[in-house]
Amino acid sequence: MFATIRKATVTLLVLCLGAAFAQGRLLRLDESAAGELDPAKATDYADSQLMFNVYDALVWADSGGNIIPHVAESWTTSEDGTVYTFRLRDDVTFHDGSRLTASDVVFSLERMLAIGQGFSYLFDGWVTSVEAPDDTTVVFTLSQPYAPFLASLVRLPIVNEDVVRANLQPGDFGDLGDYGQAFLSTNDAGSGAYTVVAHNPQELTVMRRFDDYFLGFAENAPDEVHLRYSLEAATVRALMSRREHDITSQWLPTEVLAALAREGFPIYTEGGTSVFYITLNTQRPPTDDAHVRRAIALAFDYDALISILAVTPDLSLGQKVAGPLPNGFPGADPSLPLPERDVAAARAELAQSSYGPSELTMDIAWVAEVPMEEKVALLFQQNLAEIGIDVNIVRVPWTLLTEQAANADTTPHATTVFVSSPFPDPDAQLYSMYHSEAAGTWLSMSWVNDERVDALLNQGRLETDPQERERIYHELQRRLLDIRPAIFGYDQFAAFAHQPNVVVPTLEDHSRSVGGVMGGNWLFRLIEVRD
Repeated sequence: MFATIRKATVTLLVLCLGAAFAQGRLLRLDESAAGELDPAKATDYADSQLMFNVYDALVWADSGGNIIPHVAESWTTSEDGTVYTFRLRDDVTFHDGSRLTASDVVFSLERMLAIGQGFSYLFDGWVTSVEAPDDTTVVFTLSQPYAPFLASLVRLPIVNEDVVRANLQPGDFGDLGDYGQAFLSTNDAGSGAYTVVAHNPQELTVMRRFDDYFLGFAENAPDEVHLRYSLEAATVRALMSRREHDITSQWLPTEVLAALAREGFPIYTEGGTSVFYITLNTQRPPTDDAHVRRAIALAFDYDALISILAVTPDLSLGQKVAGPLPNGFPGADPSLPLPERDVAAARAELAQSSYGPSELTMDIAWVAEVPMEEKVALLFQQNLAEIGIDVNIVRVPWTLLTEQAANADTTPHATTVFVSSPFPDPDAQLYSMYHSEAAGTWLSMSWVNDERVDALLNQGRLETDPQERERIYHELQRRLLDIRPAIFGYDQFAAFAHQPNVVVPTLEDHSRSVGGVMGGNWLFRLIEVRD
């Protein structure tokens, strides 16, 4: 009872805070996860929605996943592939009115590497130096050729060095104190199209349009954006019906999304960047046995999973996927067969394992904030019971799951999870999930420690020839299918119900979508809230 009262109170508080800030054209949307505002720590989908609107990066991606200029208007690469020189635009200003310069880029990378969280792993060990010879030139020197480097710069948000230095608190970084972490947890120091007015990472972020943004705005772009967190599905539906909410998150239960569709709300879809996995912990019995993992993959009913995803006769939230990369994603192997259930083969595989019937007990965890995943867990439990594996279903809040993922012994045997690519390169999806040195995050809950996998991932990073890189990643996918660190469930189509007067061009017309970048289609300056 008290939990219900508290949840209702929190929801009311969110709505009241939103009403207090609202002015002009207002866009209201929600996300299931808490939003991380510090650009040195941000990693997931909700964080990306904040980062790509509040901060800018040197480069961006087009609909095909090709890297295009952003703050950097051009760049060159040395013959040996280790020195990248960027020429910056001279018309980009921060939210305080000061000009963005090369020194801010240097500071942003140094800060990210020092804090050592978020996407720092993309640059740590690769960038040996970053320099600013003048205000519009940035030079990165790498320890060795790193094929994903250019694409990875999508994930280097540029912070205002002066603002951060003016807001230091005591901390572990010498003269730099806490490196501005306390300040940037609730404030911004960006140059993006929107500036943060208020931020509560558990409830609400309020952003206001930055009129001096260098790329401009759509004609009816929102003046203010309210990003709400962890609203109940019933609350979202009620708010949509009352026209007090504009775009739902992608995490609504299918039945709620279907109900909204029946009520006349249009549905936007987004695909090409995310795969739904059931990760299998390769370090805990009994899923430490490859025969058990192969048996699980053979016993799982992929067709039933796709049926669960049906929203309307014409709309599904996913399609079968052959391997760990989304269909059509850079590096995906189109020759791989789509998975099919084979119970007899699963039983034969299980018979080869080192575990007897009494030892075949395991847990599957599903993310508490994503109700659809409970249905997947129930299907998993039912399927595995047919081959003699006893499955216990555990509902785990996202924040707790990320804590559990830090240690192999506390990571569940199986976990339902969406993984989206942070930038358009196969390394972005695969290295952080399957390299042994990347273990210990929610991305790597399979805890893979395989010499061949490590070798192929290392080769893929160093190889600059496109055809050879493709061959490497095709071999890698075949190896992963053999050792089975996960069930590759489906290529996700995220679906968002929206008010008819809200137009999101990157989702309305998929030829205009940002390719291969998690959260990249949520550029609020391009969205229109029409009268």
